[in-house]
Amino acid sequence: MNETAPRRTPADAPTPEKERSLAPDLARGTALLGIALANSVYYVNAPEYGARSRPLDGSWPDRAADLLLVTLVDARWLPLFALLFGYGAVQLMRRQLASGHDLRAVRRLQRRRFGWLTAFGLAHLLLLFGGDILAIYGILGFGLLLTLRAPDRSLLAWAGAALAAAVPPAALVGMPPFGTDVRSSVPSLLTGDPWEALVLRAAAWPLDVVLLALSAFAPMLLGVWAARRRVLDDPARHRRLLRRTALVGLPAGVAGGLPLGLIAAGLWNAGVAATYLASALHVLTGFAAALGAGAAFGLAAAGRAGRGGPVARAMVATGRRSLSCYLAQSVVFVALFAPYAGGLGDDLGTAAMAAAAALTWLATVLAAAMAARAGRRGPAEALLRRLAYGRRTA
Repeated sequence: MNETAPRRTPADAPTPEKERSLAPDLARGTALLGIALANSVYYVNAPEYGARSRPLDGSWPDRAADLLLVTLVDARWLPLFALLFGYGAVQLMRRQLASGHDLRAVRRLQRRRFGWLTAFGLAHLLLLFGGDILAIYGILGFGLLLTLRAPDRSLLAWAGAALAAAVPPAALVGMPPFGTDVRSSVPSLLTGDPWEALVLRAAAWPLDVVLLALSAFAPMLLGVWAARRRVLDDPARHRRLLRRTALVGLPAGVAGGLPLGLIAAGLWNAGVAATYLASALHVLTGFAAALGAGAAFGLAAAGRAGRGGPVARAMVATGRRSLSCYLAQSVVFVALFAPYAGGLGDDLGTAAMAAAAALTWLATVLAAAMAARAGRRGPAEALLRRLAYGRRTA
């Protein structure tokens, strides 16, 4: 027996840290900041709301924050997360097949993971936050299974069709709330009764699925396409593609987000039709921004920027515990800002709330870095793994 031969990791054990791809984790950890900033506005309690649920008649710091966040953050980081979700599904399938499992066994495992992820999301929805994405991702994962072995041409065609179908309904998310009695796109965060808030979250969720599912499925399919080529697993080999994608996607995301940013900040008094067109452009270029950001993280990983410093290592640690960190954001936000809990959302504008969101994200980064140094997984990741595999794993 050759004692120097590398030991193959069991298929049901977590992927060793040294074998994980750097770029996806680096992207996830940083993107959680964008998600925290995007979600923070929903906790601001104001008399009236405009585009992208931004409070009207805010202070100049609030308007500046609205301009920056709508232009650079909203509808930009969630598509990146969806892309990474599709990428990760292929990574899991590849690793399981390489460990000797047949395709049917791999599909059963993925169905269990997607099923439990949906359950996690529904619990998150009912207990904490009506804008949950986990349940939507879990449900879309079952559809994603049908595409993992599809030809590339079909995969890209489906992605294009999903994108074309996604923009019109997703653009409605950017519109000011409709109706005289509706002040926010997340009414569950305007009530002081926690049970009423739970009912409102559950009642609004089907509409969220309709508005957001297709806009998440399109980047998921692109993530599958990219994973087949190991674009983020071996970014140095794909440096030219990544550079072009970043140079096109990031400026397009900024330019396409600016019109709606001006409307949300109250700097452009646009009509309903112009606002809808600006919102549609905002959604469409959000996909370009997500691709550009993903490419930028790939370039950073190709340059080994992520392995050298403590900041990058902390980002990677956060990305490897992204499920736990995402849920922790909601726990903090609800405890501090929901009307039926801390109630601090009544006293903060969008600028101060964005600062609080950044501090919350920073706290999760520090916690993830400490967990990484101690060799501990995120609690949500550990629970999901145990439930999906049916037994305690290494």
